[in-house]
Amino acid sequence: MFTAKLKTKKSALKRFKVTKTGKVIFRGQYQGHLMRKKSSRRKRRLAEPRVLQGTFAKKIKKILNLS
Repeated sequence: MFTAKLKTKKSALKRFKVTKTGKVIFRGQYQGHLMRKKSSRRKRRLAEPRVLQGTFAKKIKKILNLS
């Protein structure tokens, strides 16, 4: 008998990246359109990658089969 391989959720694979230290990085929302009315400072802050923390990071790692 053998156990089936777990499949990675492709939608999560496209949205999240796990660093070598185990942090889950993602690109935040609010930067797709309507950018003209947002200040330069706000757009710069939105462009920075964000780190997912806590229980959500554990769930994403499980979905990506990394835990």
